[in-house]
Amino acid sequence: MSYLAWMAATGGLLLLMSLSYGWISRVPIPVFGLYLVVGIICGPWEMGILNIDIAAHAELTSRITEIAMAASLFITGLKIRIPLTSPYWRMGIKLALPGMLLTIAGIMLAAHYLMDLSWPLSLALGAILAPTDPVLASLVAINDARDGDQLRIALSSEAGLNDGTALPFLILALIWYEADGAVSADELLKWFSVDLLWALVVGLLIGFIMGRLIGLIATRSRHAQGEVAPSDFVALALICLSFSLAIAVSASGFLAAFAAGIGLRSAEVSVQKRHLDPEEDHDLPAEMRVNPHTRHGLEERNPIKSVGLVIGDALSFGDTVERLLAALLVIVLGVTLSQHWDAHALILAFVIFVVIRPLAVFIVTWRDGSSWFHRASLGWLGIRGIGSLNYIAYAYVHGLQGAEANVVTDAAITIVTLSVLLHGISVTPLLTARRRKEHREQNE
Repeated sequence: MSYLAWMAATGGLLLLMSLSYGWISRVPIPVFGLYLVVGIICGPWEMGILNIDIAAHAELTSRITEIAMAASLFITGLKIRIPLTSPYWRMGIKLALPGMLLTIAGIMLAAHYLMDLSWPLSLALGAILAPTDPVLASLVAINDARDGDQLRIALSSEAGLNDGTALPFLILALIWYEADGAVSADELLKWFSVDLLWALVVGLLIGFIMGRLIGLIATRSRHAQGEVAPSDFVALALICLSFSLAIAVSASGFLAAFAAGIGLRSAEVSVQKRHLDPEEDHDLPAEMRVNPHTRHGLEERNPIKSVGLVIGDALSFGDTVERLLAALLVIVLGVTLSQHWDAHALILAFVIFVVIRPLAVFIVTWRDGSSWFHRASLGWLGIRGIGSLNYIAYAYVHGLQGAEANVVTDAAITIVTLSVLLHGISVTPLLTARRRKEHREQNE
């Protein structure tokens, strides 16, 4: 196909998806599932129009997935408008830290005994598949800053945190793999101090400080100038600066992007506390106090309106970038599936989805007062996606090679594809059943 033909095909697909979204939302297959089907049809299995291999283009895949994840993590953090001291954070932290460690351990054992992988590569597969995805989990993520649903907050905060907390364990697996099973004490100490503790703590600090500082500076600057022009570049600047600075000092860029969104949101809360009338509703986010489409008609100029425009523009920009890159990557996933489909991974997928992830959730939520249905929902709704693709590319770029490495890649891509379809199809019925259950309990 020629350049113009590709451009026309892309425009036609986007137009079709946009105009038919109302019908698509009524069918059991989610939007990203349809993009996956488009990729499969366009790939070698069907039409043969596209022939792309994620593993063969690992460097490019790594960069594109990094951009998509950084944007998604930033937006996820920006939508969470609850204090850092809120008990709602505890569930997300439990899922992203001890829950993820249990998941990695479970996948490592299952991969070793079910697929006969070596221990280092079993650990690598566990680290690749353990994180839940902030990009493809849009149906179960927080809708907006007013969303106080405990399930959505837990899944959003988990997805925001565990892409950064799982990477050190992939690094450990690669160190173990390259050392041929004999990792020195110095290497372990460096991994624990730099790749784990330093990366996690400093990444969070860099992102939060930059998000809050730039949010306050942008608000003050725009208010002082009386400026109401679009401020999309504030979000882009924050994503780029927080991610690149964190990577430059060997910290987690993913955690920095997530924390930057949280920091920018904390700046909005701080501005409202200082300038809002005590009798007004402090729970209403600033971006909902101003209509960005009539920004030039705003008569009253105050810091709350300024920060509301900054936040609103950041959300609009981030959502658009996130959806475009996610659609592209899911189509590519569908295309590359034909080269990496592994039927032997179906048993491992079943064990991960039905046993390992739910069991890890039930263990970390033991005696926390949550209902059985709530814990089961958390256990099932652990969608794998673009984060796992990034980790696959990262592993290839950093020396993962050989026949066993190809088995890891094939299994990971197969399981991610199944997760996109199965979890995506089940989200709407599960959330509908949850709403009905809550409605019955309220009426009793």
